[in-house]
Amino acid sequence: MVVEANAESPPQALMERLKDYGQEDAFALWDELSPRERQLLVDDIESLDLPRVDRIIRCSLRSQGLPVAAVEPVPESDVSAAEGRTMEERERWWKMGLKAISDGKLAVLLLSGGQGTRLGSSDPKGCFNIGLPSGKSLFQIQAERILCVQKLAVQALREGSVGSPQIHWYIMTSPFTDEPTRKYFESHKYFGLEAEQITFFQQGTMPCVSKDGRFIMETPYRVAKAPDGNGGVYTALKTSKLLEDMASRGIKYLDCYGVDNALVRVADPTFLGYFMDKGVDAAAKVVRKAYPQEKVGVFVRRGKGGPLTVVEYNELDPTLASAINQETGRLRFCWSNVCLHMFTLDFLNQVANGLEKDSIYHLAEKKIASIHGQTAGLKLEQFIFDAFPYAPSTALFEVLRDEEFAPVKNANGSNFDTPDSARLLVLRLHTRWVVAAGGFVTHSVPLYATGVEVSPLCSYAGENLEAICRGRTFHAPCEIAF
Repeated sequence: MVVEANAESPPQALMERLKDYGQEDAFALWDELSPRERQLLVDDIESLDLPRVDRIIRCSLRSQGLPVAAVEPVPESDVSAAEGRTMEERERWWKMGLKAISDGKLAVLLLSGGQGTRLGSSDPKGCFNIGLPSGKSLFQIQAERILCVQKLAVQALREGSVGSPQIHWYIMTSPFTDEPTRKYFESHKYFGLEAEQITFFQQGTMPCVSKDGRFIMETPYRVAKAPDGNGGVYTALKTSKLLEDMASRGIKYLDCYGVDNALVRVADPTFLGYFMDKGVDAAAKVVRKAYPQEKVGVFVRRGKGGPLTVVEYNELDPTLASAINQETGRLRFCWSNVCLHMFTLDFLNQVANGLEKDSIYHLAEKKIASIHGQTAGLKLEQFIFDAFPYAPSTALFEVLRDEEFAPVKNANGSNFDTPDSARLLVLRLHTRWVVAAGGFVTHSVPLYATGVEVSPLCSYAGENLEAICRGRTFHAPCEIAF
């Protein structure tokens, strides 16, 4: 819709539509706008799917006042606990996963959207260098793990074959991170991957609203918006037709993870093999909660025998958070969600349709930049774990925190989940790998404060290091690479 330069009032039809949804205040400052600003405002409002946005706002506000079903802990018998798995099981799952990868059935789905960062950098979080000896960014580490798994699949299953299986990497960005992410990959030549095996796509945004559901205006001619949460991946995959793209490539399984985990085992063959063996629709890796007040969501069952879902740490009653299982001496609600998931493609199709139909988003109270300064308001978000109640069958797979979970969420100087803490977790794990492979490590500072880094191109999870490490001495900190 083009606005006449001398238009003294907002377009009548658009104004009537806004009145229908109680959002006519978006044009409150029309008289003060220049002709160009009036056009920008009209274009901004026209870009919104007003019926959908209104439905989401109303459903989400209404749901906040509803009673929440009682939660039950997930029994330990329902989880594949790390201490209970045999070597034979792990080897069988590893081989099953590599076979599926070799057959092109697995894709990787990276959640790398959001808005801004708490790391003190304006770059997308995946570009961040956590201070490893190699200086590699999170994106590079993850790309090289994909390269390593591809090589392992060839070695294990296609000895002497020509060519190599490719794991397609779908990377979800946001309008705030998309362009710098694409440029970063291009400038680094996709870290050794083929450009055509990577697909970037954007998550959506939602208007920020007041507590009574009215749009907050960022400027007199633009509605304040924010990314729709990492659960926006489901709608984004559907609207961008990437679910059809996956089907056309023969993909059956999606390994989904967040960008901010320095120890993430991307395209983990063992997890994939376990997932296939269980024959479920969805699965999640979990770690045991470290202490009652740890700021992590936990898996629970909604109601007696109800669906498996996640309750965020601020939603779980403190008494329940501290409750102890008298038989085991462990926390009753102990299975932490760390955003490491596996889905079937069929299930992703189901979730994309179900979440859109239900239209219920989480409401996060935030300070929103507005024409009135920092205004108290609400951001509307969906979370990746919102999918689990839709799953006919779900499995939980315990992993060890110090092997697979090194979150990078806060700037150095914070109390937890910093680049420094993640770097040390990586160095300590890799040092254990080197020692187990027969190597020796010396250091000029206390060993707990340093270590060695093993390039993902050398080893995925500590395997195949004997030829490189046995009998050799490495002075920490350093990188072990080819």
